[in-house]
Amino acid sequence: MQAHPHSVSSSLTPQALLRLPKVMNTTGLGRSTIYRMVAKKQFPRPIKISVRAVAWRQTDIADWIEARTPPA
Repeated sequence: MQAHPHSVSSSLTPQALLRLPKVMNTTGLGRSTIYRMVAKKQFPRPIKISVRAVAWRQTDIADWIEARTPPA
């Protein structure tokens, strides 16, 4: 049987998307700081998920945090 053309392969893991309140809580940064850092390319850019909503990839936020964590 042939797979549906729009089905996701079982080997792919869906990427979690975080809305602004969760990003703020996770990073400890405020809304203005996040958007200021995005503008300066110092923070991951959000992706548009609808006409009026954006979210951040959880892996992008985790990578950003990891890059700022000093080695043990």
